[in-house]
Amino acid sequence: MGKNFVKAATSPTRRRTLGILTASLVAATLACGTVQAAELIPEKDELKFGFIKLTDMAPLAIAYEKGFFEDEGLFVTLEPQANWKVLLDRVITGELDGAHMLAGQPLAATIGYGTQAHIVTPFSMDLNGNGITVSNEVWEMMKPSIPTMEDGRPQHPIKADYLKPIVEKFRAEGKTFNMGMVFPVSTHNYELRYWLAAGGIHPGYYSADDISGQISADAFLSVTPPPQMPATLEAGTIHGYCVGEPWNQQAVFKGIGVPVITDYEIWKDNPEKVFGITAEFAEKYPNTTLALTKALIRAAQWLDESDNANRAEAVEILARSEYVGADAEVIANSMTGTFEYERGDKRDIPDFNVFFRYNATYPYYSDAVWYLTQMRRWGQIGEAKPDSWYASVAEKVYRPDIYLQAARLLVEEGRVSEEDFPWETDGYRPPTDAFIDGIVYDGQAPNTYLRQFPIGLKENETAGTSSATNG
Repeated sequence: MGKNFVKAATSPTRRRTLGILTASLVAATLACGTVQAAELIPEKDELKFGFIKLTDMAPLAIAYEKGFFEDEGLFVTLEPQANWKVLLDRVITGELDGAHMLAGQPLAATIGYGTQAHIVTPFSMDLNGNGITVSNEVWEMMKPSIPTMEDGRPQHPIKADYLKPIVEKFRAEGKTFNMGMVFPVSTHNYELRYWLAAGGIHPGYYSADDISGQISADAFLSVTPPPQMPATLEAGTIHGYCVGEPWNQQAVFKGIGVPVITDYEIWKDNPEKVFGITAEFAEKYPNTTLALTKALIRAAQWLDESDNANRAEAVEILARSEYVGADAEVIANSMTGTFEYERGDKRDIPDFNVFFRYNATYPYYSDAVWYLTQMRRWGQIGEAKPDSWYASVAEKVYRPDIYLQAARLLVEEGRVSEEDFPWETDGYRPPTDAFIDGIVYDGQAPNTYLRQFPIGLKENETAGTSSATNG
């Protein structure tokens, strides 16, 4: 512990004396309530999982530290990865058995954007957890135009409308306005693009010939690994960024930038990371997949139970160098239900990090479809697709069937409550307008959703068409 990875203190190779209970038998016996944890013998019990140093990797750290993995007969090594591409590649090659992933990564890999591999997720890791930060210079230019509350503090949420004049000023002076995000198919890329476009700032398109994502852009977005965001901002290479915690709060503590909005304010209770494995792993090791999903569900429940009563302990765990490795004070700023915009301007946002409530761990098809719509909106999906295509891809990648099998086992063991899970859902959340621009999203009507945006590809448009270019 304390160096590059975390490993179970005792990890002997388990000698099985019982037969393997197959996934089909699990499914057949769930309804009878006869499956017990002791019968679910993992086909592979020594596992290595990857993660990026962000607070939303917490379910992995807690499942390890609280012994939930070992309760399921799993001996797990947790290993931080250099960046999201390395992490995905190592899952594909089998060097990692699974990983904390950007929700867009399994979807993009499965449809062949960037790389080709069938990745699935049986578990959604969290809701919310990101923010958009701008440099002190940009903030001082924005601040005079932002409405204030009675006490003089800025009124939130802050729309990108207040950033638009600054972007235009940069352009008039022949300068580019640069912003960082963590990966082309990251939530952060799509949230930053959503916020900018809602304020009339074009974030640029992708095409088959130009994968920079900067075609027709007013603001130029590029990739920066999460832990490097504050230093890159301080160096002046970028003027703002979208990233997960603790790297927005780090900018506040270092006095180098100001978070202007959280993703909770861009899309209330938006889906964030997932736990990804290859489809081959899920098929080859069905019991192991159920076991790891059970452990992660328990970890997520622990993180949210009793109105976040365990968050202070979680902060101390995450602050360790083998996990996030940031100061506990910085991590606590968001993990314990608050968020600090400017130094001293700390506000209550109890749902900034959600790990279990609101069915956060259930892999909804509609969450997958939203990511696919954003890939299409910005040209990563180069041509129009029928609604049925979006549904089909969602069902290939998101695996609520595995999730509910794991949840049923936990209910039968008495570890969770029946009412904690959406047993009757069709996999689609109800339509919602809980976005900063008020546009309604219905996961079962993705093309109708895309038609509503003034900026973004729709119908048969491509990044090269005049109507799309003019946005």
